[in-house]
Amino acid sequence: MQTIIGATGATIILIFFLLNQTNIIKKESVWYDLGNAIGAGIMIWYSILLWSVPFLILNIVWAAFSACDVVKFFVQNKK
Repeated sequence: MQTIIGATGATIILIFFLLNQTNIIKKESVWYDLGNAIGAGIMIWYSILLWSVPFLILNIVWAAFSACDVVKFFVQNKK
């Protein structure tokens, strides 16, 4: 089960990375940030299951920055 969780989180992050690298979505896109926040959130869960503190810290920071950008997008576009 742990492998499925880790593979899912990593796949989501890699998909959005590849979409950005191929110019299908821009790094400024809310979708890019949302994908990264979801993927990193899943990776946080995986890090906890592994008891990997460095990996946990990395993904907390990654998820936090991505989630902040998502929140900013919705606050700025609220009408």
